Amino acid sequence: MVHVSLTLAIGIGVVGLILTRSESVGEVPKPLAANELRPASSFAGIADPRSRSIALFEEAGKVLQSPRCVNCHPATDRPRQTDERRLHIPLVVRGADGHGAPGMRCTTCHHVDNFEPAGIPGNDHWHLAPASMTWEGLSLGQICEQLKDPARNGDRDIPTIVHHVVSDTLVIWAWSPGSDRTPAPGTNAEFGELLRAWAEAGAYCPRP
Repeated sequence: MVHVSLTLAIGIGVVGLILTRSESVGEVPKPLAANELRPASSFAGIADPRSRSIALFEEAGKVLQSPRCVNCHPATDRPRQTDERRLHIPLVVRGADGHGAPGMRCTTCHHVDNFEPAGIPGNDHWHLAPASMTWEGLSLGQICEQLKDPARNGDRDIPTIVHHVVSDTLVIWAWSPGSDRTPAPGTNAEFGELLRAWAEAGAYCPRP
């Protein structure tokens, strides 16, 4: 009886220690779904600014490397479409200004809004990103360096880049793509906060 009581007391003590430890460290965060983003505030505990900046950009990179972005930042003059990133059908090309070739302009099919009956996405300035901003096939580190390079990003500084991603309607479209397309992860506001915090921490890039 004494042995049983002692064992029980030890067991209760261990459980108490575990519960106390759990309360002190907080609950283990549940894994994120594929369509979620961690908030910028969740990276505040990373003391080293460089490491924090890189971690923030890697989280934002879930958006940059999603089909909603990469399809319009192709490695060739042909855009891609769908979540599978298939080559655009019908065959269209970038053209001189990113808005398509003569006789086959982007606006021939893509109008100011999504056209759900035909599953055609839309925006008031539907076009491909400049060839200097190819993302398809690049690592996240390479995309980061490209975003920071005024020679390739349209002569924008980092604050202008951050403003662009939260104000440009074609970027914002990625979160309401219509039809059966998967939206970009998280929200545009969360994406903007991640990039803002990345810039404030030094705008460091992951390894290429």
